[in-house]
Amino acid sequence: MIKKVIFFLIVILIHGACDLDNTAPATILVDTKKLIQTKIHIQKNDPTLLPAFNQLIKEADQALQEGPFSVTHKEKLPPSGDQHDYASYSRYWWPDPDKVDGLPYIRRDGETNPKSQSLNESDRQRIGALARNCETLGLAYYLTAEEKYAEKVAELLRVWFLDPTTRMNPNVNHAQCRPGHNNGSKSGILDGRLLVSALEGSLLIKGSKTLNDKEYKNLKEWAEKYFKWLTTNQMALDEAASKNNHGSYYDAQAIYFALYSENYEAATLIAKEFNENRILSQIQNDGSMPEEIARTRPLFYSIYNLHAMFLVAYLAEKVDVDIWKAKDNNSRLRKGLDFLVPYSDSNKKWPHPTLGDADRMELFPILQMANHAYPDGGYLNSLKKLPKEKSNIHRANLVFPLMR
Repeated sequence: MIKKVIFFLIVILIHGACDLDNTAPATILVDTKKLIQTKIHIQKNDPTLLPAFNQLIKEADQALQEGPFSVTHKEKLPPSGDQHDYASYSRYWWPDPDKVDGLPYIRRDGETNPKSQSLNESDRQRIGALARNCETLGLAYYLTAEEKYAEKVAELLRVWFLDPTTRMNPNVNHAQCRPGHNNGSKSGILDGRLLVSALEGSLLIKGSKTLNDKEYKNLKEWAEKYFKWLTTNQMALDEAASKNNHGSYYDAQAIYFALYSENYEAATLIAKEFNENRILSQIQNDGSMPEEIARTRPLFYSIYNLHAMFLVAYLAEKVDVDIWKAKDNNSRLRKGLDFLVPYSDSNKKWPHPTLGDADRMELFPILQMANHAYPDGGYLNSLKKLPKEKSNIHRANLVFPLMR
């Protein structure tokens, strides 16, 4: 893209004396400018970033000992009978205590059924570990240039996406199954968002040559197939019609997979329609999100949905579409932000009924992104209201945005 080339040239002019290792990475979601600045500051032992950097390396070293992960590792076959199909179970669905066999399952919103996380039957924990470790190791590689991190990312990607004996089929047909109801539900498409972090890891290690050109080509082809499934499968299209955070995260992964597979026309269409389809339909003029407030954990889901919207706004910049509307006083996206910012203060009570309290630290990456989009808003000041010991080691100090 022209914008990325121009940025790269500016970086060279400004930091010409820096090592060649500080060249721009080929990331899609991760902010390139922020990542380069972080690497330069880490090389200078900037004390403001070292706690977060040290935490990252600690987690990366742990990730070296984990995996690889594969959908073929579960013991129970998915409903299709194909061990290469991803399968998971809806976390808020439980056996009916009034039925001998517990069927059909009943919904208890906000309460996680521990059996939904079973490694024997579900891939949910595996896809989560894949996403988390690829992101962690990819960032560790870029910031340190240590090949061991890149080699581990390459291993994880080969096993999950590329090896014919272990790879995942490019669909989530059987995500969030609900026993007694279906063999996969539209809300399960949400699980697919985690694949974004895995593929972003492939871009963070591109300078290492641990993955060859053919492997990158195969990853792109996998992304193309998944995007086609995402935009043609009826269950996926039903999810696209969702009027809450599910619709927002559908667009977040759809635009990412379009960009990863270089389908810029599709990415542009998603970006251009996002304000009308998601922001204006979900965020009220006062900044509230009725669909999220109606949930049992309204603050959590309001923050969660805004994060998805911010991700799409970042990705839309890649195709020159402005979703932020920073100069528009009536920007509904900014109103949604301003509605939630006060709750960075844990002493400010959420005014609606809620099941437990939300982790206010979930606002940390949003405030970092907000400062990028609305630099006149003083949003970084609200970071001071969050717990200092947690804020110091938060990954968003190093880079943003990152998939939730």
